[in-house]
Amino acid sequence: MFDVQKRFLSIKCLIFLGVLFATTARAETCLSPARPFVPSDPQATKEYSDIIKSDFETYISEIQSYFRCLDQERSRAFEEAREVSKEYGSFLTTVGEVRR
Repeated sequence: MFDVQKRFLSIKCLIFLGVLFATTARAETCLSPARPFVPSDPQATKEYSDIIKSDFETYISEIQSYFRCLDQERSRAFEEAREVSKEYGSFLTTVGEVRR
């Protein structure tokens, strides 16, 4: 009998971990771009001005994508939180723990 209980507990743990990983995998990772580097030496700044300018333009483009990603992730997380809240209410109702 103990083996059956042990297996059942193992299966429950595996299901829980599967749900946890599946939920976590849905979240998007938004990575902020690296700040452009500007040398402190004025001569180097002039010498590499084309590269520095390109770095700034790339940063501006990537930061806009980053902001869009954050907006999308915030929206997704907010909706998920709303669903989880409803599920928790249903769970409490099911187990008879709703307090009025």
